[in-house]
Amino acid sequence: MVNNCLHMKKPAYAFIDASNLFYGGEKSLGWKIDYKKLIKYIKRKYLLKKVFYYGGVELNGFPYSILDKQLINLNKLISYLNGKKPIDKKPIQRIKFYLKLAEFGYLLKLKPVKIFHEPDGRISKKANCDVDMTFDLMRYINEYSEVLILSGDGDFAIVLKYLMNIGKKVTILARGERTARDIRQLAGKNFRDFNYLRELIKFKP
Repeated sequence: MVNNCLHMKKPAYAFIDASNLFYGGEKSLGWKIDYKKLIKYIKRKYLLKKVFYYGGVELNGFPYSILDKQLINLNKLISYLNGKKPIDKKPIQRIKFYLKLAEFGYLLKLKPVKIFHEPDGRISKKANCDVDMTFDLMRYINEYSEVLILSGDGDFAIVLKYLMNIGKKVTILARGERTARDIRQLAGKNFRDFNYLRELIKFKP
């Protein structure tokens, strides 16, 4: 009797590039996302085993080094920020949002936000997770047969083309207006416009 386990298909994973997909938040998107509905929808639609979420978090002096090879402890970070005077509520609200995502089942991949002081006096904040996401796409390459990419960033074209060349199925779910031409061409019929999910995953108070 042939062991069917030898022929079992590997699961599907999702990788969410928050900075690309949700850049500008609700003001940019025009509607509020219900993240519980989102993960339920994509898990059911694409039979996902894991959903990774890549984003940035402001540390504001919290002791952490990426060289420690440990995830940022969000609960300790909240306690630290609550102890600072005056209390800045915005980063605390963001951390609580991340904790809620974890409850919903998202696997958080967060990195510290870098703060830059521009010559004209402006302050800009960046947490580019492209390298982190690309690294994980390769790191877990032997664990999945299909990937759902929630990003339209053209920087991912090279790694996605490689995945397709070795037989991985790649589906892109991204905002049409924020998707690079290379990504659209690469995905072909496997491109899905995130905006079309509005009525399915829109937050309703």
